[in-house]
Amino acid sequence: MTDPHAPADVDAAPAADPGAGYQVLARKYRPASFKDLIGQEAMVRTLRNAFAADRIHHAFVMTGVRGVGKTTTARIIAKGLNCVGPDGTNDRPTVEPCGVCEPCRAIAESRHVDVLELDAATNTQVEKMRELLAGVPYRPADARYKVYIIDEVHMLSTSSFNALLKTLEEPPAHVKFIFATTEIRKVPVTVLSRCQRFDLRRIDPETMIAFLDSIARKEGARIAPDALALIARAAEGSARDALSLLDQAIAHGGGEADAEQVRAMLGLADRGRVLDLFEAVMRGDCAAALAELGAQYAAGAEPLAVLRDLAEVTHWISVVKISPQAAEDPAIGPDERARGLELAGRLGQPSLLRMWQMLLKALDEAAAAPNAMMAAEMAIIRLTHVATMPTPAEIMRRLDAAPQPGAPAPSGGPGGGARPAGAASAGHAGAPAGGAAAGSAAPAQRAGAAPQAAARAEPAALSDAVAGLRSFDDVVALIRARRDAKLLVEVETHVRLVSYQPGRIVFEPAPEAPPSLAADLAARLQAWTGARWVVAVEGSGGGPTIRERRDAERRDLHAALMRHPLVGAALELFPGAEIREARAFDAGGDDPGALAPLAPAEDEAPDFGDADWDDWDPVDRYEE
Repeated sequence: MTDPHAPADVDAAPAADPGAGYQVLARKYRPASFKDLIGQEAMVRTLRNAFAADRIHHAFVMTGVRGVGKTTTARIIAKGLNCVGPDGTNDRPTVEPCGVCEPCRAIAESRHVDVLELDAATNTQVEKMRELLAGVPYRPADARYKVYIIDEVHMLSTSSFNALLKTLEEPPAHVKFIFATTEIRKVPVTVLSRCQRFDLRRIDPETMIAFLDSIARKEGARIAPDALALIARAAEGSARDALSLLDQAIAHGGGEADAEQVRAMLGLADRGRVLDLFEAVMRGDCAAALAELGAQYAAGAEPLAVLRDLAEVTHWISVVKISPQAAEDPAIGPDERARGLELAGRLGQPSLLRMWQMLLKALDEAAAAPNAMMAAEMAIIRLTHVATMPTPAEIMRRLDAAPQPGAPAPSGGPGGGARPAGAASAGHAGAPAGGAAAGSAAPAQRAGAAPQAAARAEPAALSDAVAGLRSFDDVVALIRARRDAKLLVEVETHVRLVSYQPGRIVFEPAPEAPPSLAADLAARLQAWTGARWVVAVEGSGGGPTIRERRDAERRDLHAALMRHPLVGAALELFPGAEIREARAFDAGGDDPGALAPLAPAEDEAPDFGDADWDDWDPVDRYEE
């Protein structure tokens, strides 16, 4: 059974059978009529009007979360359909069942022969449905209508739903179907289309607190308002859950309970202490946050409950930041409300969103961890570590505001100066003056035009990352460390270095250099070092590329080997043999006979650790 609700206007508790055992509040105060239902005004109004106009549908489906009144409403409808009044003279359905006639009492006690309540979880087979439908054509034995109440109807099998369809569409006039479910999406649309649907709402906190207060007074218990607010929040809109918690609170406090007792009963941390922990996390004070977490754990709070409370506070402050009126929650005290408004005004939405995402992950980790407290402590350490870190937007703003390398100065000649062709920085994507692409200098520039302006452009301030790249070899090593294979091959094959200093590179491109090489190099260096680089293209004056130097070294080594008498003798002994690869002697090694590789062959990938080189595009290997 589901969904207890109690009448808020009953002056005394219902009379109990002295011989019966204790009846829990969820059953003792179960609504007996439409006027006793709370929080479902829209549904009650519709049903009242339908009964008054004699427009009662033959099938209803009630959906909603647990404990909001689905099965209770089904019973009230069944009583209204069959009530005959206290004197037995009522001959038509009524919206106000009397509750004292034999049909009303029998339905309330689940013993009426013509009102069948079934649990779909235990009657899911199609054979059970066939047995049920076999009695549909027969008129009720002792009532005005035969009513079938099927709880958790979504658990019926597909065959059971199919067997029900025809009868549900055109039932006899004396039959009514009432379904209840918490999983409306699992009910076939063919069934829903034959029913009148009612979505029962969660009970709002104000109504729930007033409802619980009335029940506590009827029971002669004194429950503090803030304790009732804690119960209402923990019930999450379910009247049955709220009454069960109220029952437990009354027993826990011996008829009296305050917020501290209810908090201890629920395993919750004090809301104010949760806000203290939240503030310590958001200001990055890891020691204070861990100390507060440990204190709450020692006081009885569960680590998972603390993390859930932090997530709830994060969500609440995020919503309050967008809509301040959301702070006017009756389940939240005035002090907490004031602190929440202050935090919402001080904290940024990106930081709150980041904390929310990390808390969701922390909850999963803590639930799966062998020790929830350890997982919670590690989550707090992570949260405090990132709390003071800038967001990506802040990082971009700081980069834009940071001192930038100086732009090329105009020359003092007549008509003004022009930016050197091919000069590029990460901020300009390598676009040269006159529309020529970086790395594809004009013929006149290749012939020897000197980049006077670029030569005078000095970085205004060098970061540590830039200053650490003292030579162009350091730049190549950085590209290799970053595992950018394409850029590494282009730099080693097409860059003829003219001059280098940290923050500025001037090079002559090889004939087949990609037009975007300067722009790509500048963009990558800016991304890796956090500073703008000036990468200029010169028409002449560059030295050999790294590949050309390696090829020259191989040729020299090959020539030296060919002059060696032992090599000559070996070639004479093996006609047709040739030297395919030569490696320099490693004089510093432990093994004097060992040969160290001079450099990787051109069809071999540079050493990037465990990188995957399935897509490596080798350049032609030099062979002799």
